[in-house]
Amino acid sequence: MTDLALITIYEFCVQRQALLAIGKKCEFYEIRSSLFESVQEDMKLIIVSGLSGSGKSVALHTLEDEEFHCIDNLHLGLLSAFVKRLTSPDFDIYDNTAVGIDARSGATELNSFPSIIDEIRGSGLDVDVLYLDAEVPTLLKRFSETRRRHPLTRNGLPLVEAIHLERSLLSAIASYADLKIDTTQTTIHQLRALIRERVSRKQDSSLSLLFQSFGYKHGVPPDSDYVFDVRCLPNPHWESKLRSLTGQDPEVVDYLRSHREVEEMFESLRIFLEQWIPVFESENRRYLSVSIGCTGGQHRSVYLAERLSMHFRHALNASVSLRHRELV
Repeated sequence: MTDLALITIYEFCVQRQALLAIGKKCEFYEIRSSLFESVQEDMKLIIVSGLSGSGKSVALHTLEDEEFHCIDNLHLGLLSAFVKRLTSPDFDIYDNTAVGIDARSGATELNSFPSIIDEIRGSGLDVDVLYLDAEVPTLLKRFSETRRRHPLTRNGLPLVEAIHLERSLLSAIASYADLKIDTTQTTIHQLRALIRERVSRKQDSSLSLLFQSFGYKHGVPPDSDYVFDVRCLPNPHWESKLRSLTGQDPEVVDYLRSHREVEEMFESLRIFLEQWIPVFESENRRYLSVSIGCTGGQHRSVYLAERLSMHFRHALNASVSLRHRELV
C-alpha cells in the first residue's frame, strides 16, 4: 500500500479514537461530515469495483499507465477520509486517482456506497464508478487457470458459492455504476483498450458513447443499453467472394450500400439515436453502449457500427468508441 494510503488509515484511526473518547458511536459514516473543504475543478476520481476475476487489476493497471494514481483494495470506510486528504490544499499532487474497492469492505458499508458517492460528488469532485462483471462459468475457468484463491473462499466455502456471495455483496455498487463492462468474451487487450477509450481519455463533461458489433450466435452483450437486430438485412455471407471478408472491406461496403433496405436501416437508427441520446445526456448519463447484431458479427453489424460511429463522432459532443466483438 502507498504512503498516501497509510496516511489516510492513520487519520481514520485518530478520528475513530477521538469519537470513542467522547462516547459517540464510531460508525464510518459519522466521520464523513465536513470532510471536503475545497476541490480542484479538474480533479477526477474513478472507483473500480466488480467480481474477482473480472479484470479489476487489469483496469487499475491500465489507468496507472494512463497516469492515474491508483490504490487497490481500499476499505470503503476509509474512502471519505482518503478523499479529504487527496483534496486538501496542502496535498496538491494528483489530478486523476483510481481506487479499487472489493467485497471485503463488508455488507453494512457496501450498502451505504450510494450515499458515500453522493456526498463526495456533492463536494464538487468528478467521480465515475466502473463495475466489471463476468459470467460464473468464465470466472470459474479463470480461477482454475490462474490457480489464484478467491478472497471470499474461507471456512470451506466452495468457489461457486463465493462468487454468488460476492455478487450479492457488491449489488449496491453494481446498481450505482456509471459504466458496467462484462468481460465474459473480452480479452485482456480488448479490456485495456476499452478502459483507455471509454474511461481514462473521456472528456469530463461529455458522454462516452460505444458502438459495438456482435454475432447473435455468440450471445448478446449483457452490458448493452440499446440492442439492434439487423439480421433482416441482405447477408454477404451467401456471396462466396464476400464470405471471408468483413464489413470493413470495400467489397462488402459496396454490396451493402447497394441495397435500399440497408440504407433505410441506417437512417432509422441514426434518427432514433439522434433523438434519444440527448435525453440520456440530460439525465447526466456518462456512458451509453449501443450494440448492433447480425448472425455472425462479421458483415452487416460491422458495417452499420462503422457508419454510425463515424456519423456520431461529428454530430455530437461525445467521446465515441468502436468495438467489433467478433473480429479478434
